[in-house]
Amino acid sequence: MIVDQIQIPKTLIIFLEIDSLKTGDELENMFKEFNELVNSAGAEIVEKSISKQTKPSISHFINKGKLEEIKLLVDSSCAELVIVNHQLSASQARNLELKLKVRVIDKTELILDIFASRATTHIGKLQVELAQLNHLSTRLIRGWTHLERQKGGIGLRGPGETQLETDRRLIGHRIKRLKARLDKAHKQKQLNSYSRKKSRNKLVALVGYTNAGKTTLFNSLTNSKQQAEDKLFATLDSVTRKNIDPELGPILFSDTVGFISQLPTQLIESFKATLDELRSADLLLHIVDISDSDCRQKEIEVNKILEDLNLQSIPQIRVNNKCDLKEALNPKPNFDIEKKEAWISAEKNIGIDDLRDLINIELFNGMYKGWISLEASLGNIRSKLFRMGCVNEEKVSATGQIFAHIDIGHDELDRFIGINGFALCNDKDILLEN
Repeated sequence: MIVDQIQIPKTLIIFLEIDSLKTGDELENMFKEFNELVNSAGAEIVEKSISKQTKPSISHFINKGKLEEIKLLVDSSCAELVIVNHQLSASQARNLELKLKVRVIDKTELILDIFASRATTHIGKLQVELAQLNHLSTRLIRGWTHLERQKGGIGLRGPGETQLETDRRLIGHRIKRLKARLDKAHKQKQLNSYSRKKSRNKLVALVGYTNAGKTTLFNSLTNSKQQAEDKLFATLDSVTRKNIDPELGPILFSDTVGFISQLPTQLIESFKATLDELRSADLLLHIVDISDSDCRQKEIEVNKILEDLNLQSIPQIRVNNKCDLKEALNPKPNFDIEKKEAWISAEKNIGIDDLRDLINIELFNGMYKGWISLEASLGNIRSKLFRMGCVNEEKVSATGQIFAHIDIGHDELDRFIGINGFALCNDKDILLEN
């Protein structure tokens, strides 16, 4: 059986620096990021055009003189696809296609294409489809330039509905259905969050710029085997796993989709169900690629998005990843409690234990690992400790005194300390009782 191979289009990328669109927060290596984004989509780059202009052209976005140069590049390179590093209006994209005689897409469509190829879960696919339809609904004129009227039978002839209007209506219905299904998924997540809060589990969400190393760290903390690649948006669907390290308390870790500079607002809206995972988090681990020359600006970009989502009030630990690649001119400690900052290499397992200590301190005010004693009458407290998953070992003396070896956060332990008949003890106390 012959399997059709996916055709990889020959691609020309256009990188424009527009003075009027600059905000002062641009990355130093904007072109490098755009180039990596195109590579992540699997395109074959055959030619590049890098230029500056004062402001975008209303009709084509690109100035007339530069557009003629690009036309020659398209012809000489036999490019089948052109990708522009800005968001184009529907008319600008259509005019560019008419001029260049090839398909033209912008940064938003490029990101949507990557998302569509990476989505694996049911919710992820719904979110991608919703984002694509929201984007497509403003661009239907590209696909239906003829605007022919539908033909009806006797008694149905008249102005009727254009093909464009029909498609808009059908897309509108589909968007409503997708939103309803995502709302249902969102309510299910709220129930899961409520159930988690009734238990002792804490939720720690990993956030950060795309390709900062979140998935590699997630695998290290949870012993998972999620696919980690040196690509932008290698992770799209959020994944939650339980911590398996006994040195950490009862924690759930959630790996989330990475952010990127100038992330289109419609993508944020469509991915709210995934990003809502962050709203119920007790702690955010902000993963920063410390070896990246743009790391400071990327950190600012991520914090801006967190602020837009009203998540700035959640406690945050800054995790400086890939510290092994950073020139060690001024060696730093593995973690800083006061600044809530850690230096690690997730790939080489450097500083992970210190990060765990910092997480425990932040979530539980540190962990108490030792023996406690309970009067026989405190059966309800004993049951609660078992439900919380704190108890590692239990012994009962001849007099009915209960001894339990527990792992519990100091904040939670403080709630039991004042109870009459509950006390801390050690191995010597147990030996004396037995």
